[in-house]
Amino acid sequence: MQAIFDILPKSILHIVQQLPPSMSEHLEEIRIRVARPLEMIVRGEPYFPNYDVTAEDGVQLLNKLSQYSIYSIEEELKRGFITIQGGHRVGLAGKVITEGGKVKAIRHVTSFNIRIARQKIGVAEPLVSYLFHQRWLNTVIIGSPQTGKTTLLRDIARLISTGMKRKKIHSQKIGIVDERSEIAGSVKGIPQFDLGPRVDVLDACPKAEGMMMMIRSMSPDVLIVDEIGRAEDSEAILEAVNAGVGLFMTVHGRKREDLLCRPTLRPIMEQAVFKRFIELTNENGPGTIARITDAQGRTLYERARVMA
Repeated sequence: MQAIFDILPKSILHIVQQLPPSMSEHLEEIRIRVARPLEMIVRGEPYFPNYDVTAEDGVQLLNKLSQYSIYSIEEELKRGFITIQGGHRVGLAGKVITEGGKVKAIRHVTSFNIRIARQKIGVAEPLVSYLFHQRWLNTVIIGSPQTGKTTLLRDIARLISTGMKRKKIHSQKIGIVDERSEIAGSVKGIPQFDLGPRVDVLDACPKAEGMMMMIRSMSPDVLIVDEIGRAEDSEAILEAVNAGVGLFMTVHGRKREDLLCRPTLRPIMEQAVFKRFIELTNENGPGTIARITDAQGRTLYERARVMA
């Protein structure tokens, strides 16, 4: 949390530091909106301290994020988020500047969403028997926002990269295409999370292009990608499968059947690219597994929570 403390305006820092451990240990987001109440998300529920964010708070926060040089974060302003030390991500909203129909930058930033990243080592281990059979099975993790998809994907990456001696699973080369800088949380190209020794990361790279770059240049055994969904993603996935590369990915949705209803994902579903589907919810907190199914939709595992 120190990296977050370092960027917070003093008035908001004091509020956050005064939170009892029962709240601070489960703090997920700090939402700072100029001229509106400060909001925090704790265990998936909103909490509003008695404080209205000032314009000066917004200026202080942006200055700290940019290290007092707004030009140094032009690319991040274009993408709408900044990743800071520790893998935490700060989402931005405000006046959007467009050029040629595309976002050029965000000016007059008035909303900040600090998403607190917490690596949960070992949460994927209970699932290994469902995801590995002589080799790692192509898997997609399905869930709504804030259900723990990326947290689970990150730990799967760590397991594959490290290997599991007691299960006689050898380590393999991992290629992570981290378009939103959430899986590895890289800062200046260096992953902020423990992903094991055999990992290569393309940070802030479009998924489809990044998958092809990884296959051509880094020869990964397994590709890790977050939030697939576009037509070009499906095309790249099919290319990866044909190249013999394993796949672990996430997608927004609630259940396996949702993927069949999305035209952009239908080609990979029809070709049965994925052999395992993990459905996550946050009914009992992030990381609640509703179900694991195989390529035919048969239930292999149901209703458990793997993240403490």
